[in-house]
Amino acid sequence: MKGILLVNLGTPDSPQTPDVRKYLNEFLMDGRVIDVNPIVRTFLVRGIITPFRSPKSAKLYKEIWSEETGSPLLYYSILQQKLLQDKLGEGYQVELAMRYQSPSIESALLRLKDNLVESIRVIPMFPQYASASTGSVIEKVMQLVSTWQTIPNISFVNSFHDDPLMIKNFADNARKYGVENYDHVLFSFHGLPQRQLIKCDHTHNYCLKSADCCDTFNDVNKFCYSAQSHHTARLIAAELGLTSNQYTICFQSRLGNDPWVQPYTSEVVAKLAKEGKKKMLVFCPAFVADCLETVYEVTEEYNGEFKALGGEHIQLVESLNDSPLFIDALAKMALNY
Repeated sequence: MKGILLVNLGTPDSPQTPDVRKYLNEFLMDGRVIDVNPIVRTFLVRGIITPFRSPKSAKLYKEIWSEETGSPLLYYSILQQKLLQDKLGEGYQVELAMRYQSPSIESALLRLKDNLVESIRVIPMFPQYASASTGSVIEKVMQLVSTWQTIPNISFVNSFHDDPLMIKNFADNARKYGVENYDHVLFSFHGLPQRQLIKCDHTHNYCLKSADCCDTFNDVNKFCYSAQSHHTARLIAAELGLTSNQYTICFQSRLGNDPWVQPYTSEVVAKLAKEGKKKMLVFCPAFVADCLETVYEVTEEYNGEFKALGGEHIQLVESLNDSPLFIDALAKMALNY
């Protein structure tokens, strides 16, 4: 029996403020997420961010929460786990975990351990590598298994930003809306502080020497989140036959006053509205399951801002969710080819 562990970011146990606060505390106290001095991080997170952000975030979670299925992220993650299990069959045990909250990585690993799996293949469900997401999952898994007396073979998927099946899946999701019917296409990725990109630049000067360092994907920037994001967008655009002037790559969901990777989605939306764009199609290719950042941030917040400035409509291209094509992609990763 071989073990497969799918790990997504996480979601509160409920949209109530105490559960949202608990989730945000665990998430933001991760040293890879807010990479500052631990004392400063504790003061910022527990003293400033979560007391003020939790009630606001709880209201947003209530907007996307379903009485029947709960959190969309957890709902689709469970479906992905079940569908992959069905795809791989009896020789594999597929477990699901969240980096923060439930189901925990520790509980999922223990289930694999108790079933005496001969190996564990860990698939962080983030197409583009970032220290704050994939790196955090890998670190947590290694911390936990380091205490085991017997450790099976363990391997990790570092990223799958250029996976052909994933690229085709996103493109197919967009085709149903008639890409030609839109004035512009946005590829909106989750943001990161610029300092985290610079820390991942092992040359110590590539990210700083040029404003267009992500325009090509190469051996120097191959581990960079921004470079991988740009590469994903270019591949989807090529699959759809888009020219470079038909789309823009941008980044959403920034936190705090420090500079984050740019351009910011909110500013791009405002700029395009002022230029007279009326209809926009928006991809969020950093997410493999719809969640707060897609269902609410794009369809409600950005759509509202766009309309207020004269635009007519923003159409979200849904995430990969329970698409059979994405399950095929996961199966290839699980089988390590």
